[in-house]
Amino acid sequence: MKRALRLAARAAGRTSPNPMVGAVVVKDGAVVGEGFHHRAGEAHGEVLALEKAGDAARGATLYLNLEPCAHQGRTPPCVDRVVAAGVTRVVAAMRDPDPRVDGRGVRALTSAGIDVEVGVLEAEARRLNEGFVTRVEKGRPFVVLKLATTIDGRVAAPGRRYLSGKAALKEVHRMRDRADAVMVGIGTVLADDPELTVRGVKGRDPLRVVLDADARTPPTSRILRSGDPQRTIVFVARDADQRRTKRLRDGGVLVATLPRSGREGLDAAAGLRWLAEHGLNNVLSEGGPHVATSLLRAKLVDRLVFLIAPVAGGNGPAALDGLEAPVELRSLRVRRLGPDTMIEADVA
Repeated sequence: MKRALRLAARAAGRTSPNPMVGAVVVKDGAVVGEGFHHRAGEAHGEVLALEKAGDAARGATLYLNLEPCAHQGRTPPCVDRVVAAGVTRVVAAMRDPDPRVDGRGVRALTSAGIDVEVGVLEAEARRLNEGFVTRVEKGRPFVVLKLATTIDGRVAAPGRRYLSGKAALKEVHRMRDRADAVMVGIGTVLADDPELTVRGVKGRDPLRVVLDADARTPPTSRILRSGDPQRTIVFVARDADQRRTKRLRDGGVLVATLPRSGREGLDAAAGLRWLAEHGLNNVLSEGGPHVATSLLRAKLVDRLVFLIAPVAGGNGPAALDGLEAPVELRSLRVRRLGPDTMIEADVA
């Protein structure tokens, strides 16, 4: 099962709206086939593993990190392929929470006379597919909130363009590679003119999402000019200036409207629901204090990542400026990235 999880993780950021699935076929104590789901629309992990196993799959055990699908999507139901392969035992880490499956795969295999076990390394499997699980169960993507700060909790320091060092910045680009989308507010676009692309590591660029209630994103901003403009989504208010909104659309980006939400400018929950409806499992928020505070206040953050630079006496606003109530965290993890300290924790 650990091997199946490692295989599945190879496709991080590539399978949405599908989950990541790895599979291993074992017979007489030896691996005879393995595979993982590469991207939506292509063969699922168990199908690839069984194809590699060939005739050796008959009488074997199939290990996979998620219950086989039992519905027709862009590919046929995997349970049919599992039954046809002649395996006698299936071990799944967890049931698929998708209501189109959720136990149907297990029941189909059991009805076919296959011995099924569910729950091996289930916690690890749920964490691997936390984005998929969150989208299915909560109707929004899994949200990771990343903030770079000084040791005294400020988001800037005099004379420094970047607070984080090279090792920390490299980790941020790895996080982007694994995310379906990177989201910022208009304040970050106007202040930093970011590209939000993946650089310095091997990977692919995620979708870029801007929360811009009044359609103030400049046509010359790098977020519009870097890479494919069609992979940029700008959320504007329904009553935003039509001329500015048209200018954004004419630039080739996708403009979607959201209701306003008093203090926050836009209804971020509605924006996340829109992203989930369009198949996004994971969103990395790299916005500034306003976006960070708004998301935390609305209880829309699942994981918090702080990159703390060894700098005291920062300037600018506090990282979580205006948060009225404390946010309880759990599963705190700390590691060094060059001179910086990365603190990662799940929101309780």
